[in-house]
Amino acid sequence: MAYGIIGDVTRRLMLLDTASLYFRAYFGVPESVRAPDGTPVNAVRGLLDFIARLVQDHRPDSLVACTDADWRPQWRVDLIPSYKAHRVAEAHPGGTDEEEVPDTLSPQVPVIEEVLDALGIARVGVPAYEADDVIGTFTARATGPVDIVTGDRDLYQLVDDARGVRVLYPLKGVGTLQVTDESFLRAKYGVSGAGYVDLALLRGDPSDGLPGVPGIGEKTAAKLLDAFGDLAGIMAAVDDPRSRLTPSQRKRLHEARAYVAVAPEVVRVASDVPLPDTGVALPQRPCDAEALEALSERWGLGGSLTRLLAALSR
Repeated sequence: MAYGIIGDVTRRLMLLDTASLYFRAYFGVPESVRAPDGTPVNAVRGLLDFIARLVQDHRPDSLVACTDADWRPQWRVDLIPSYKAHRVAEAHPGGTDEEEVPDTLSPQVPVIEEVLDALGIARVGVPAYEADDVIGTFTARATGPVDIVTGDRDLYQLVDDARGVRVLYPLKGVGTLQVTDESFLRAKYGVSGAGYVDLALLRGDPSDGLPGVPGIGEKTAAKLLDAFGDLAGIMAAVDDPRSRLTPSQRKRLHEARAYVAVAPEVVRVASDVPLPDTGVALPQRPCDAEALEALSERWGLGGSLTRLLAALSR
């Protein structure tokens, strides 16, 4: 099934925020899980177990492992220079900066990619875009229900009950998933999926280098959005002396105008990424069984791979 016709597909699509999941696998599975030569493969085996459990429990018809071809796109940095700046391990002017990644995780990433390719699980990354943007574009073009599996709350903005789009957020491995729909978002944050962008940029996110509006935390941001509808309504209230903003809120929002003007483009995931044509149907058998067997022996994938193959074949 080519991506170009995914608009006609109404079956369930599962989108994996791959780096988010293998980071969780890396920290959740002991580093004592190693290949025959002693190389740690905890992230590899942990991710395979994650995918096996997801396929077994949720039975998607299509599955895409979305990747960061550029984890810190220059177009976002141009708008907010602090964007993910604290995660840069080595800067490359004119090229892609290297992200700080644990020493024993970095060598496992190519192995993960080779195994996914041999299995026939679609792996999609697009130059100048993050995995979030790939996920956002697949979601925008899908006509059926979509499950987004991620440990990144930024993707809450895609939640849409009317379209059947939800986020499966791992709380402990993938055995315990928080099913994030609009009722969850309204109960916890007071906003819908679409309103989460405004909440996130007002609140800020130190883990992404987003400063937010000083003095406007999550609860205050939610109250402002409830009172004024959206970010545009809040900023219009700044200029309206009759609005119910407190003097300190008015002052802080006014001083943050430059940030507020550019932050939506940085925080909002793209929905128009030029995705390649690629098959996204969930494979029932390996694409390259010989290569997969060699990888399994080389890296000691054992039961993790066996469990995933069993889940795929059902």
